[in-house]
Amino acid sequence: MSAKTDTEVIIGGKVFTLSGYESEEYLQKVASYINNKMAEYGKVDSFRRQPLDTQSVLLQLNIADDYFKAKKQISLLEEEIQSKEKELYDLKHELIASQIKLENTEKSVKSLQDELNENEKKVVRMETELKDLREHRNSNVRGNEGGNAEQQNAKKPMGKK
Repeated sequence: MSAKTDTEVIIGGKVFTLSGYESEEYLQKVASYINNKMAEYGKVDSFRRQPLDTQSVLLQLNIADDYFKAKKQISLLEEEIQSKEKELYDLKHELIASQIKLENTEKSVKSLQDELNENEKKVVRMETELKDLREHRNSNVRGNEGGNAEQQNAKKPMGKK
């Protein structure tokens, strides 16, 4: 707790000593607020025509009005802060859920990419095997054609051509 402060201020042309735990700057600010209110209402003819005790009550009412309006504004701002905090909380959770979904999707994409790569390798192997089989078959067919001609010549009697 801070130390008690005694500060001399001027309000309405009179010197007052204010005591409190607030800073001297704060106490001067309060005195300045009161002086500004007095000056503001001192410019209004109908206010100046009132007896001093009525002026004092009107000034007090106006200050109380300022207080309640400020208090209501604070309440509205606090509600807005709570609303924004809830919205921020919801957005953070939505962000986390989206990040998890993204990570899962990236894993799925990686898995599918790996599977695609493996399938591409299989296709290349199978195409190579197919090509080898075709070449082998073609060489057998060519070999058999030559063999068939020799077999046909072997079947002919030798004396006859």
